Amino acid sequence: MSEYVFKLPDLGEGTVEAEIAEWMVRVGDVVAEEDPICAMLTDKAAVELTAPVSGKVVSVAGEEGDTVAVGTPLIVFETEGAATEAKKEGGPTPTHTPDIPTMAATSAAPIQAEQPGTGGKVLTSPSIRARAREKGVDLAQVPGSGPRGRILKADFEAYVAAGGTAPAAAKAPAGLQQRVGSTEIKVIGLRRKIAERMAASVREIPHFSYVEEVDVTALESLREHLNAKKSADDPKLTPLAFLGLAVARALRDFPKCNAHYDSGRNVLVQHEAVHLGIATQTAEGLKVPVVRHAESMGLEALAAEIRRVSAAARDNTATREELSGSTITITSLGKLGGIVSTPIINQPEVGIIGVNKMLERPVVVGGRIEVRTLMNLSSSFDHRFVDGYEGAAMIQALKELLEEPALIFMP
Repeated sequence: MSEYVFKLPDLGEGTVEAEIAEWMVRVGDVVAEEDPICAMLTDKAAVELTAPVSGKVVSVAGEEGDTVAVGTPLIVFETEGAATEAKKEGGPTPTHTPDIPTMAATSAAPIQAEQPGTGGKVLTSPSIRARAREKGVDLAQVPGSGPRGRILKADFEAYVAAGGTAPAAAKAPAGLQQRVGSTEIKVIGLRRKIAERMAASVREIPHFSYVEEVDVTALESLREHLNAKKSADDPKLTPLAFLGLAVARALRDFPKCNAHYDSGRNVLVQHEAVHLGIATQTAEGLKVPVVRHAESMGLEALAAEIRRVSAAARDNTATREELSGSTITITSLGKLGGIVSTPIINQPEVGIIGVNKMLERPVVVGGRIEVRTLMNLSSSFDHRFVDGYEGAAMIQALKELLEEPALIFMP
């Protein structure tokens, strides 16, 4: 028997360390070569690592949430001597650190476990399968947010916390009862990254917020007309596509709002291209996939690209490039949009536009009361570089485009 030390590999783009997002094995587990062993989180993406050899797990570098430097031992395996010799002759040495692609591009598949009584297979780790057996949980019923629908530790814990345990014998109604206990959830992985970025944005940026009411009656009429011409199988146009097109149009006259602040060089970089960030809620937390060169797209092309990058963010197939590089962000809570919000700027950008829900309300128009469809836009700007007047003027220009939608399509 001998030991094989697997060091954290270079995960690309100058990464010097990564956070342990999830262990898929525990000390004492026996794994086969190419079995998933852990997920590591960098500033750009989640990366799934697989076992370089077959063997028994002797030790691991730390707990979930700990940070490990590139090149330091991540996991130690106890291997058969023959297997180790084969590795030395035909493959990497026991301390080899191969380049690992992002999770979206990882070629090794997670373990597939047959679930008794379900007739189907799920993707998850040995430790989660063991915990599922202990708690009587049918993993086939647990929604997975990982690659290819893989059930992550957070997915399993959320399912159990929501009451998803094995069916129990029916009990008579007990009436109102006191509830006791609490649940501790360690803030790690993408959730920790979101918390750090949001805190840094609020701490470093003096936010100036501006809210404007927009009459989108004409816009909604146009949208309904265009959607009525589509077949039942064609995806329908959403208000977000029109808003994205209007934002790209309005930014021509407000270049300071389409910029990055490079704090290291103390330089404001104004961009000609409009790379729209589309804040997207996913099972893992908020992500911002990017629609590149929105200024060069027509309505249908922009709508299709918004759908594509948002779907990629939700199913964890988005690449690092698709999750970075936006120059201004649009955020929307859809039907939960409320009346007003105070969106937090996505650094290093200097502006963000929030969409609130549409409501039909009575409005005085030309001395008469009419029912109109209204929607608020809630915006935030970096007050160091965007004056209040300029930020308000940009939103006023956006309001005009949305209220007179024909203007959006003018050159």
